[in-house]
Amino acid sequence: MTGHSHGHSHDHAHAPADFDRAFAIGIALNLGFVGIEAFFGWKVDSLALLADAGHNLSDVAGLVLAWGGALAGKLQPDVRHTYGWRRASILAAFINALLLLVAMGSLAWEAVGRLHSPAPTEGWTIIAVAAVGIVVNTATALLFMRGREGDLNVRGAFLHMAADALVSLGVVIGGALYLWQGWGWIDPVMSLLIAAVIVWGTWSLFRQSLHLLFDGVPDTIALPAVRERLLAIPGVGDVHDLHVWAMGTSQVALTAHVVLQREGVATSPLLRAAEREMQAHFGIGHVTLQVETADFARDCALRSGAGCS
Repeated sequence: MTGHSHGHSHDHAHAPADFDRAFAIGIALNLGFVGIEAFFGWKVDSLALLADAGHNLSDVAGLVLAWGGALAGKLQPDVRHTYGWRRASILAAFINALLLLVAMGSLAWEAVGRLHSPAPTEGWTIIAVAAVGIVVNTATALLFMRGREGDLNVRGAFLHMAADALVSLGVVIGGALYLWQGWGWIDPVMSLLIAAVIVWGTWSLFRQSLHLLFDGVPDTIALPAVRERLLAIPGVGDVHDLHVWAMGTSQVALTAHVVLQREGVATSPLLRAAEREMQAHFGIGHVTLQVETADFARDCALRSGAGCS
């Protein structure tokens, strides 16, 4: 005896139209700033500015990837892609993290070389350009502030831009120290610090996105707690073959086999309760349950050795 419950009604759109606008404005602002920063970094030979320009360019790529992932997530499922393209947002986060880690590795290599032969730079130019960066990055972060709670993709964009504002602040401090003390080594040291901050921030994104790509249970969900909630539903005797994974950065799915306590348990209230509990406590919007009698579950375990998954 099997029954299925699908939580389609709980699925939410990932990037409403206002986030499309936020992505477009954010990309335009940052692209313009990258041009300014790269030009002045090249003109005054500041590695910190060029590093930040390279990093901001990867941010533009990150915003494009996040937007692409959000748009792909809106594509409707079809007979070839039954979940649609929701995983695109996870893939976007992973590629974004990978690009950033590679970029920061090459920056650190260059900065170490510069430490051996420090070059003079123009402090005021660095301060002025980085100050523009603080404004641009703060403005972009604010565009995504409202959506950071509900969608990992939007949260990634918000955190990235907020971190960039701090990085630009670091460049301003470096320029001020250079003007004050004339330390030639401050530029490559600030570059190394920037690289360290970004690697530290990106590592979590890299680890989480890789984990989700391999159908890992999202960090926000404890599987034992999910099992306990299901077992607490009246009429449920046992739960096996419990799987929880992310379909995208804002949607989580669950499948499980639910064994009835006894014959004759009404399944509709049980399925409704399970759907409600999973949505309310864990934000799991796509719930699929196979309801089994104790006899069926026993046969199942005998056939497969562990249960029918």
